[in-house]
Amino acid sequence: MGKIAELLSNPGEILPLAKIYLASRAATKLPKDPKLAFCYDILNKVSRSFAVVIQQLPNPLRDAICVFYLVLRGLDTVEDDMSIPIKTKVPILKSFHEKIFQRDFSMDCGTHHYQRLMNEFGIVVDVFLSLDPASQDVIADITKGMGDGMAKFIEKEVKKTSEYDLYCHYVAGLVGIGLSQLFAASGLEAPEIAKDKVLANHMGLFLQKNQHHPRLSGRRAGVP
Repeated sequence: MGKIAELLSNPGEILPLAKIYLASRAATKLPKDPKLAFCYDILNKVSRSFAVVIQQLPNPLRDAICVFYLVLRGLDTVEDDMSIPIKTKVPILKSFHEKIFQRDFSMDCGTHHYQRLMNEFGIVVDVFLSLDPASQDVIADITKGMGDGMAKFIEKEVKKTSEYDLYCHYVAGLVGIGLSQLFAASGLEAPEIAKDKVLANHMGLFLQKNQHHPRLSGRRAGVP
């Protein structure tokens, strides 16, 4: 009753919440193509909120951003898996942008839904290779930058604000830059949007710094 009373006391929120509910229901309806169906099904499982937002986009941009998210989620899963020795992990992070061009590529790492994503990553690769060349170039370029950045911070303890900003640039700012480039490549945004990397980077840093991230609260880095 408490939640209902709170909602009734804020009637302006009822319609937006209803739209979000319907969108989340629609997100569970998968494409008929089995490979796309896998991508959107696993997207719903490994993403908290992005899945619903992504599926509001028009195609072909929607599929490109779905794959973009899953590729970076795969990269992040490798970084997060503490069972992978550092001497093995670093080369994988640095070469992950090449592996997304290798059909049947997969890894046994991560847990739960993330493990399934990595075990069947070859399906994501197949969909990636079906995207237009411009989208492939953006995804591969951002993946390379993020992988190189993650590799730099594997054993580095973050002590300065500037170091924290740089880490956030690699794991989130590059995402903002990549999204801007994908929107511009789709024709839904002006080409100038892809060039404004400063604004896109700040958007990513803002999101990263406003969410709790276990990696930055104990394991090898701390918020200055």
